[in-house]
Amino acid sequence: MVALYGDLGAGKTVFARGLARGLGIDEPVTSPTFALVQEYQGESLRFCHIDLYRLDSPANVIGIGIDEYLDDGGAVTVIEWAERLGNLCPESPIQVHITATAGRRRIEITGAADFDVAGGARN
Repeated sequence: MVALYGDLGAGKTVFARGLARGLGIDEPVTSPTFALVQEYQGESLRFCHIDLYRLDSPANVIGIGIDEYLDDGGAVTVIEWAERLGNLCPESPIQVHITATAGRRRIEITGAADFDVAGGARN
């Protein structure tokens, strides 16, 4: 799971689009703010893009079937506004913190040290 953090307009969806492109997804990746979940088929893995902006509690997050996405080994799951997962967040997600100030973005990625990008699995 890739947990995206950042203020509104920081670039979380843009980051998700780039990740999807890296997985071989050629179709347009749009923000799932109103749909909550968008799924795409990549070359070898599914890409599940989830936006929790409109959900205000972990109880509401459970209602969209989040556990199925978090446990899916055949998918890369990217969650915008991941702080809304609360205690539902997996133990070791890849965390991407995006800050935007004065027309610049700073991206800090943590938790990815033991992730095999080519194989899509943890070592």
